[in-house]
Amino acid sequence: MEAKFDRASELKAFDEMNLGVKGLVDSGISTIPRIFHHPHLSSTPLLSSSTMTIPTIDLGGGVFESTVSRESVISKIKEAVERYGFFQAVNHGIPTDVMEKMKDGTRGFHEQEPEVRKKFYSRDSTDKVTYRSNFDLYSSASANWRDTLSCFMFPDAPKTEDLPEICGEVMLEYSKGVMELGELIFELLSEALGLDPNHLKEMDCTKGLLMLSHYYPPCPEPDLTYGTSPHSDRSFLTILLQDHIGGLQVQQNGYWVDVPPVPGALLVNLGDLLQLITNDKFLSVEHRVLANRGEEPRISVASFFVHPLPSLKVYGPIQELLSEQNPPKYRDTTVTEYSKNYMAKGLDGKSVLLQFKI
Repeated sequence: MEAKFDRASELKAFDEMNLGVKGLVDSGISTIPRIFHHPHLSSTPLLSSSTMTIPTIDLGGGVFESTVSRESVISKIKEAVERYGFFQAVNHGIPTDVMEKMKDGTRGFHEQEPEVRKKFYSRDSTDKVTYRSNFDLYSSASANWRDTLSCFMFPDAPKTEDLPEICGEVMLEYSKGVMELGELIFELLSEALGLDPNHLKEMDCTKGLLMLSHYYPPCPEPDLTYGTSPHSDRSFLTILLQDHIGGLQVQQNGYWVDVPPVPGALLVNLGDLLQLITNDKFLSVEHRVLANRGEEPRISVASFFVHPLPSLKVYGPIQELLSEQNPPKYRDTTVTEYSKNYMAKGLDGKSVLLQFKI
């Protein structure tokens, strides 16, 4: 007779190892603990990426030779974010060697001696730098096969000595490039909405940058769990650096679509808060990461433009976009209120935006 499954005790035991999923892999397991089982892994059909491709947009290094070339990029971004919620950015201004160092640094952190990374293991949201497995470990129905190093890089950049020695310098260097790129993209998005280029920046959409450096170890039973379960982001904007492994999928028209890595590209997607303030003009699209069925880890670095908490600034649909024909679809909220609802719910595939609909 099968022993009774005590989920709470198993979660606690896993968490108190302070070594994440990597610790389980290092122990030589051949089956995954039941806390990682997703009993209803989506049976939604997968549409191959050859049938539908996320657009790739050349940002020209942020330097446009003419008004025409700038307007051409704005038009492409507008179409991409209205239709897909995602686009691949190339010629984005962040040097390839910095991107490679960031991926190497992330892998280095997660693969260093357990006693070193253990020092950063924490669920205390007031800690500047935290290493943990699953931010929603205790609130979600099932855990994901993923570990994460988390740190706010802006507005108050951490000191080098507060960051992990193995990747601290490149975290600071890479995040500066992401801030500059984000400011450019918010300008182009503002113009795509028919607003002044600085409109979204003046709404403080760039007033916070949270960097999550993810490590997805090989999974011995990849059909039973996710790397990251289906969700949309709580941010205004997310910029993703990913390695060559793949596994990210985006939901489009009821199908899950592969998003193969594009060498040198950064994947840009819009978050819930931008969908809210644009009154559904731009889309925050659900996505997921399949459990890693390869032999080497998958590395990704997600940079979220979202405020550190608490943040009491009130956000609602932008007045200039509203009319009798386009009344507000969402009530006003704060980043703190939205984030608390998001964190409490965990990644369960249901958008928190629904809770704020009028």
